Amino acid sequence: MNETILDYLIKALVLFTAVPVHECAHAWVAEKMGDDTGRKQGRITLNPFAHLTLWGSLMMILVGFGWGKPVMVDSRNFKNPKKGMVLTSLAGPASNFIMAFLSMIVYKVLAFLSYAKDSSTLDMMATVFVYITLINISLAVFNFLPIPPLDGSKIFNAILPEKWYFTIMKYENFIFIALIILVYSGLLDAPLSFLQGKVIDVMLFLTGWVDNIMTLLIAGGVI
Repeated sequence: MNETILDYLIKALVLFTAVPVHECAHAWVAEKMGDDTGRKQGRITLNPFAHLTLWGSLMMILVGFGWGKPVMVDSRNFKNPKKGMVLTSLAGPASNFIMAFLSMIVYKVLAFLSYAKDSSTLDMMATVFVYITLINISLAVFNFLPIPPLDGSKIFNAILPEKWYFTIMKYENFIFIALIILVYSGLLDAPLSFLQGKVIDVMLFLTGWVDNIMTLLIAGGVI
């Protein structure tokens, strides 16, 4: 029961941090590329209530798969429409990768401190940041899939002829329904787990310096 409650609380924490950062990143990059639609709609903010939807929030808390309110973008305002759309779309997943990276650093510091001080409180805090890291990686990898309406699908806008791209996007809602069915059928579990594992390996490598520093501090009696 306690583990279930903790799981829900962590998912809620991620919901109120990862999703707002993800959507705010879309709006912020869009403005940098020339479109201020997001700012006019009040989306360049970390206030979670500006970005969350009821069903997307419930899905995130209950099953770990959810979504925020899409940031409206007018590509006609971009100086370079294709480049602007691609960068704006990829800003969301990129923000989750950054959050995962920072969370992994915090997790490692807490894990070493927990070991050194034999603290159950620090151990629990480390566990929370493990969850935050993993969920952010999951969100980033999932959104990078080149499937409409996910952010990764906007890459098609840069490489496909406009006629083909907009033909695909006309069926966006149907493709999204099919995507949800694939997710809940478990057919995407294997490829997603593989991709997430590779990202975790990269993150562990990039944060290896934390291990070295904390090991030296503990060995030297500083901690």
